[in-house]
Amino acid sequence: MEISPFPVLEDYSSLFSFVQDSGSAAAAAATISFSAPNKRPRCEPIDNDPSVDELLTRFFALDTPAPPEENHPQNFFTAAHHHLSFFNQEMDDTSNLTNSRNSPQPKRPRSEETPDESTSAAAATGGGGGGQRRLWVKNRSKAWWEQVDSPDYPEDEFKSAFRMSRATFDLICEELEPAVTRKDTALRLAIPVRQRVAVCIWRLATGEALREVSKRFGLGISTCHKLVLEVCTAIKTVLMPKFLQWPDETRMRKIKTEFELLSGIPNLAGAMYTTHIPIIAPKTNVAAYFNKRHTDRNQKTSYSITVQGVVDPTGVLTDICIGYPGSMSDDQVLEKSALFQRANKGALRDTWLAGNSSYPLMDWVLVPYTHQNLTWTQHAYNEKIEDVQSVAKGSFARLKARWSCLQKRTEMKLQDLPVVLGACCVLHNICELRKDGLGDGELGFELFDDVIVPENDVRSVNALHVRDKIAHKLLHHNLAGTNSF
Repeated sequence: MEISPFPVLEDYSSLFSFVQDSGSAAAAAATISFSAPNKRPRCEPIDNDPSVDELLTRFFALDTPAPPEENHPQNFFTAAHHHLSFFNQEMDDTSNLTNSRNSPQPKRPRSEETPDESTSAAAATGGGGGGQRRLWVKNRSKAWWEQVDSPDYPEDEFKSAFRMSRATFDLICEELEPAVTRKDTALRLAIPVRQRVAVCIWRLATGEALREVSKRFGLGISTCHKLVLEVCTAIKTVLMPKFLQWPDETRMRKIKTEFELLSGIPNLAGAMYTTHIPIIAPKTNVAAYFNKRHTDRNQKTSYSITVQGVVDPTGVLTDICIGYPGSMSDDQVLEKSALFQRANKGALRDTWLAGNSSYPLMDWVLVPYTHQNLTWTQHAYNEKIEDVQSVAKGSFARLKARWSCLQKRTEMKLQDLPVVLGACCVLHNICELRKDGLGDGELGFELFDDVIVPENDVRSVNALHVRDKIAHKLLHHNLAGTNSF
């Protein structure tokens, strides 16, 4: 309910109505103007009109004592003038009160800055311009990063911290510099490229919480989170086309030759493996990401997403598929992947990929025998497939050992994980190609990816006959190890 700020106006409303009803002659004799509330209304002189005398006499009869008869006209006009003056004064005070409440209050001028404050403001903004805004920045120590980035920092400690040599780190910074460089602004200096890349690699390598990363590098928590995503996106955009691609014909011939020397199986283009990355329970589609196998083994509710990859004989990834829910089996993930679509279009003709028992046997996928009572030939074949699979399994073990963020549940959002996991795969390939091995204490990570045989484990009758021929050739050409039989 709104309360009027001018109660005095209501007190004189009856007076104004009474003057209006008294007739045109009386209204002309005593006119009160309300058109200019800021000025005092001017009272017109009153003539010696009998009608006016009678009207005013009635009006002031209750307030003014009767004057003596001998000077009645003079005292009457004096009293009338006194009452009208009082009325005008009250209206003028009311108008002034209205204007004072409605008019804006003058702003208090800003206090002048002292010379010391101006200097600190200019220093905070990176310049001495008087028109620039002041910016408060929390003072954080960058001593640790400055020490690590120094050329005098020991190489073995640098490699233990970032899971790569300084030369590899310098190569990555040089490749990413055009994509991650930022310009200085009037408010602050841009974070150097090397520090940007270091924040991302340290976060991936150690899996530390953002709060700890922030303290270590002397940056804000939100800044560190933003840097990790920016650098991972740059790695995917700039480095993935160079270091993680399906082999061309020349490289494919080399890969097939090396795998044949390892296993005796011809036309092997890669070893395929699928692993799970633990995540925090998502807000939507929780059941899709529930990992029953890990939950049963760990006796703890587990959620995950999948990473499917194909590796060459050196452990370098040549194809990846990231992000499908952990409730899906390995064969379901394979059917959803782009690799499966390319293979169905004939891109892998006369080429094999070696997988474990969780994949079905197809025209381009070789898997072990899984039925009971295997023959010597089938045992020998399974051993060779296991040798090829060990290459993929070892590569994924090094991938998780090198980037500790893949070993535990991460605090990143689900929609950001595919980019981050893709960056880990690219960085893994760079380290593998440059022979940046892990330390002795970092090779102990063991994979826990349960193998479940699919219900329909044979998808091609032709592949079934080809597998039997390959197994027979391995045994009768002394290419299969049968020392255990």
